[in-house]
Amino acid sequence: MHRHAGGSGSLVTDGVEPPPLPAHEGDPVDLYADFLPPKNHRSAVTAAYVVQRGRRPRSDPLDREASGWDVLVLVCRSTPVDYLGYLRRERICYLVAGHDRVDLAAALSAMVIRLGIRCVLSTAGGGLNGALLRAGLIDELSLTLAPAFVGGLGTPSVLDGPPLAVGDHPTPLRLLSLNADAGGTVRLRYEVLREGAD
Repeated sequence: MHRHAGGSGSLVTDGVEPPPLPAHEGDPVDLYADFLPPKNHRSAVTAAYVVQRGRRPRSDPLDREASGWDVLVLVCRSTPVDYLGYLRRERICYLVAGHDRVDLAAALSAMVIRLGIRCVLSTAGGGLNGALLRAGLIDELSLTLAPAFVGGLGTPSVLDGPPLAVGDHPTPLRLLSLNADAGGTVRLRYEVLREGAD
């Protein structure tokens, strides 16, 4: 089963602050359990978005009727109560993984166990992709190189995050395929090699 994943930025508009969420009324303890209502707890979950600090999405991406997508949000135990209450009111599925931030390994494991998801395709930005790489959770990397330069400070990157520590080594890759078209676009597919791999 293949699923797409994006970071929290996939569901928000930069520079636009949505109205505050209403305060959650009731016992917050129950909110910190996985929320997979029967209607949504099926193999049709087709999009997972990582939310670590309770960023409220703009409304249109969560119009599941129009998009045909279900949304699975990954949260942690420090996600604000009001945000979890919002997800439950909207009947948006979520999994709780980690304390101060989303534990990506635990989240992916829960996706396998709870939803039968076997493959996740990340189309996220450099922050989430870099975190997945550092956690050893990427098996393959696909890159498309367009014949154009962007450059400049703040240009998005494929992988982002803290620099390697002294003594750490770059993650080795093995080229699996290379395709170029007449317009100069190059598509590369790599296997991410684990420590001790041939």
